[in-house]
Amino acid sequence: MLLSRRSILAGLAALPAAPAALAAPPPVDAALLLAVDASASIDKGLLDFQLRGHAAAFRHKAVEGAIARGGNGIAVMLAQFAGPETLTTLVPWRVLKDGKDCESFADTIDAAPAVFMGGSTALGSAVVQAVALLDAAPYSTSRRTLDIVSNGFSNAGIDPRSAKGYAAGANVTVNGLAILNEYDWLEDYFAANVIAGRGAFVRTAGDLDSFANVLLGKLVTEMV
Repeated sequence: MLLSRRSILAGLAALPAAPAALAAPPPVDAALLLAVDASASIDKGLLDFQLRGHAAAFRHKAVEGAIARGGNGIAVMLAQFAGPETLTTLVPWRVLKDGKDCESFADTIDAAPAVFMGGSTALGSAVVQAVALLDAAPYSTSRRTLDIVSNGFSNAGIDPRSAKGYAAGANVTVNGLAILNEYDWLEDYFAANVIAGRGAFVRTAGDLDSFANVLLGKLVTEMV
C-alpha cells in the first residue's frame, strides 16, 4: 500500500527527536601543561622558587607578546609531581589571550597551595599522567606540550624512555628544564630519556639566579 506524503510526515513527526549535536571544543593555539618537581631532591624553598619563577614569567611582556601572536589564546595548566601517580593540579586549565589573563594566571600561581611532596622522582609516570590530562583538556589544538622542570633523574615508576615514546605517539611534545644544582649531567640525561616529540628541546639553569631567565625563554619558544 502506498503511503501519502501526509502520512509519511506524520510518521516522522512521531519519531523521537535526534540528540542535539555535541558542541565542538573551543580552539586554542596551543595547550601547555607546566609540571614542577616537588620530590625529595627539591626542598620547600626550591619548590617555592620554581612557582615564583613561573609566576614572574607570565607577568613578563615577552610571554604576553608571544600569546598575542595567535588568534585563539593558549590553554595552560600548572601541576606538581614527585613519585609514581602523584601528578597533582595546582592551577586548572584556563585560556590566556592577553596581559590581563597572564596577570591573573600569575596571581593564581602565587596563591596556589603547593605542598612539598618528598619521596622519589618519577619523570616517566609524570609524563604519562600529563598526556592523560592533555587528552582530557576541553580545547581543540594540534599543539600539545608538556613542560617539565626537575633537578633530578627518574628513580621510580615508569621508565621515562617508555613514557617519551608514549607521549610522541600521542602527539604530545615533552620539553625539559633541568636545574643543575645537584647533577651537572642532567642536560644529556633529559635529552636521551625525557624529551619527546617534534621540535622537543631541553634547557638548563646552572643555578637559581639563571632559572627565571631560562624559564622565560623556554615559555616564549613554546608559545610561538
